[in-house]
Amino acid sequence: MKDTQKSAKSTTATKKKAEAFTDEERAAIKERVRETKAAEDKADGESAVLAKIAEMVEPDRAMAKRLHAVIKAGAPALSPRLWYGMPAYAKDGKVVCFFQAAEKFKTRYATFGFSDEANLDEGAMWPTSFALKELTAAEEAVIGGLVRKAVS
Repeated sequence: MKDTQKSAKSTTATKKKAEAFTDEERAAIKERVRETKAAEDKADGESAVLAKIAEMVEPDRAMAKRLHAVIKAGAPALSPRLWYGMPAYAKDGKVVCFFQAAEKFKTRYATFGFSDEANLDEGAMWPTSFALKELTAAEEAVIGGLVRKAVS
Protein backbone atom coordinates (compact mmCIF):
# COMPACT_ATOMS: atom_id res chain seq x y z
CA MET A 1 0.00 0.00 0.00
CA LYS A 2 2.82 2.40 0.86
CA ASP A 3 4.49 1.82 -2.54
CA THR A 4 1.33 2.90 -4.32
CA GLN A 5 1.10 6.03 -2.21
CA LYS A 6 4.75 6.91 -2.82
CA SER A 7 4.45 6.58 -6.58
CA ALA A 8 1.34 8.75 -6.56
CA LYS A 9 3.19 11.41 -4.56
CA SER A 10 6.22 11.15 -6.88
CA THR A 11 4.02 11.55 -9.93
CA THR A 12 2.35 14.62 -8.44
CA ALA A 13 5.74 16.14 -7.57
CA THR A 14 7.02 15.47 -11.11
CA LYS A 15 3.95 17.09 -12.65
CA LYS A 16 4.42 20.17 -10.46
CA LYS A 17 8.06 20.46 -11.54
CA ALA A 18 7.15 20.07 -15.21
CA GLU A 19 4.55 22.81 -14.87
CA ALA A 20 7.14 25.23 -13.46
CA PHE A 21 7.78 26.65 -16.95
CA THR A 22 5.25 27.63 -19.57
CA ASP A 23 5.46 26.27 -23.12
CA GLU A 24 6.92 29.59 -24.27
CA GLU A 25 9.55 29.57 -21.52
CA ARG A 26 10.57 26.01 -22.39
CA ALA A 27 10.81 27.01 -26.06
CA ALA A 28 12.98 30.01 -25.11
CA ILE A 29 15.27 27.82 -22.99
CA LYS A 30 15.67 25.31 -25.83
CA GLU A 31 16.43 28.13 -28.27
CA ARG A 32 19.09 29.55 -25.96
CA VAL A 33 20.73 26.14 -25.61
CA ARG A 34 20.83 25.86 -29.42
CA GLU A 35 22.32 29.36 -29.72
CA THR A 36 24.99 28.62 -27.13
CA LYS A 37 25.89 25.31 -28.73
CA ALA A 38 26.05 26.90 -32.19
CA ALA A 39 28.35 29.65 -30.93
CA GLU A 40 30.64 27.11 -29.26
CA ASP A 41 30.66 24.84 -32.31
CA LYS A 42 31.39 27.77 -34.63
CA ALA A 43 34.43 28.88 -32.63
CA ASP A 44 35.79 25.35 -32.17
CA GLY A 45 35.01 24.47 -35.78
CA GLU A 46 36.90 27.47 -37.11
CA SER A 47 39.99 26.55 -35.07
CA ALA A 48 39.81 22.92 -36.14
CA VAL A 49 39.46 23.83 -39.83
CA LEU A 50 42.37 26.29 -39.70
CA ALA A 51 44.54 23.72 -37.91
CA LYS A 52 43.68 21.07 -40.53
CA ILE A 53 44.52 23.51 -43.34
CA ALA A 54 47.86 24.30 -41.67
CA GLU A 55 48.71 20.57 -41.69
CA MET A 56 48.20 20.28 -45.46
CA VAL A 57 51.04 20.18 -47.96
CA GLU A 58 51.29 22.66 -50.84
CA PRO A 59 49.47 23.30 -53.15
CA ASP A 60 46.51 21.92 -51.13
CA ARG A 61 47.21 24.31 -48.24
CA ALA A 62 47.17 27.41 -50.47
CA MET A 63 43.94 26.32 -52.17
CA ALA A 64 42.28 25.49 -48.83
CA LYS A 65 43.24 28.90 -47.39
CA ARG A 66 41.79 30.72 -50.39
CA LEU A 67 38.64 28.57 -50.39
CA HIS A 68 38.17 29.28 -46.69
CA ALA A 69 38.34 33.03 -47.37
CA VAL A 70 36.01 32.80 -50.40
CA ILE A 71 33.42 30.75 -48.49
CA LYS A 72 33.53 32.98 -45.39
CA ALA A 73 33.09 36.09 -47.56
CA GLY A 74 30.41 34.65 -49.83
CA ALA A 75 28.36 32.78 -47.24
CA PRO A 76 29.05 34.05 -43.71
CA ALA A 77 26.08 32.01 -42.43
CA LEU A 78 28.08 28.82 -42.99
CA SER A 79 29.98 27.48 -39.99
CA PRO A 80 33.40 25.91 -40.54
CA ARG A 81 33.83 22.41 -39.13
CA LEU A 82 35.67 19.21 -39.85
CA TRP A 83 33.82 16.52 -41.77
CA TYR A 84 35.56 13.19 -42.12
CA GLY A 85 38.78 15.03 -41.35
CA MET A 86 38.26 17.56 -44.15
CA PRO A 87 37.47 21.28 -43.94
CA ALA A 88 33.73 21.66 -44.39
CA TYR A 89 31.12 24.38 -44.05
CA ALA A 90 27.72 23.74 -42.50
CA LYS A 91 24.36 25.45 -42.22
CA ASP A 92 22.20 24.53 -39.24
CA GLY A 93 24.66 21.75 -38.41
CA LYS A 94 24.44 20.11 -41.85
CA VAL A 95 27.43 20.16 -44.19
CA VAL A 96 26.81 22.13 -47.38
CA CYS A 97 30.29 22.08 -48.96
CA PHE A 98 33.76 20.66 -48.30
CA PHE A 99 37.35 20.60 -49.49
CA GLN A 100 39.23 17.34 -49.94
CA ALA A 101 42.97 17.74 -50.29
CA ALA A 102 44.64 15.71 -53.04
CA GLU A 103 47.04 14.34 -50.44
CA LYS A 104 44.19 12.89 -48.34
CA PHE A 105 43.54 10.00 -50.72
CA LYS A 106 46.72 10.37 -52.81
CA THR A 107 44.83 11.64 -55.85
CA ARG A 108 46.16 13.86 -58.62
CA TYR A 109 43.74 16.69 -57.82
CA ALA A 110 41.96 18.24 -54.84
CA THR A 111 38.18 18.24 -54.75
CA PHE A 112 35.72 20.94 -53.81
CA GLY A 113 32.28 19.41 -53.34
CA PHE A 114 28.73 19.98 -52.21
CA SER A 115 26.47 17.72 -50.19
CA ASP A 116 22.80 17.10 -50.88
CA GLU A 117 22.05 19.99 -48.48
CA ALA A 118 23.26 22.47 -51.12
CA ASN A 119 20.55 24.24 -53.13
CA LEU A 120 22.18 23.65 -56.52
CA ASP A 121 19.45 21.60 -58.19
CA GLU A 122 18.99 22.43 -61.87
CA GLY A 123 16.94 20.04 -63.97
CA ALA A 124 17.57 16.33 -63.66
CA MET A 125 21.38 16.55 -63.38
CA TRP A 126 23.90 19.00 -61.89
CA PRO A 127 27.53 18.87 -60.71
CA THR A 128 28.23 18.27 -57.03
CA SER A 129 32.03 18.25 -56.99
CA PHE A 130 34.87 19.84 -58.87
CA ALA A 131 38.48 18.79 -59.40
CA LEU A 132 40.99 21.50 -58.49
CA LYS A 133 44.59 21.56 -59.69
CA GLU A 134 44.93 25.30 -59.20
CA LEU A 135 42.78 28.08 -57.80
CA THR A 136 42.80 31.28 -59.84
CA ALA A 137 40.55 34.33 -59.59
CA ALA A 138 38.25 32.80 -62.20
CA GLU A 139 37.72 29.62 -60.16
CA GLU A 140 37.29 31.65 -56.98
CA ALA A 141 34.51 33.66 -58.65
CA VAL A 142 32.72 30.51 -59.82
CA ILE A 143 33.04 28.85 -56.41
CA GLY A 144 31.87 32.00 -54.63
CA GLY A 145 28.76 32.09 -56.82
CA LEU A 146 28.04 28.40 -56.27
CA VAL A 147 28.43 28.70 -52.51
CA ARG A 148 26.07 31.68 -52.39
CA LYS A 149 23.54 29.74 -54.44
CA ALA A 150 24.01 26.63 -52.30
CA VAL A 151 22.93 28.45 -49.13
CA SER A 152 20.09 30.43 -50.72
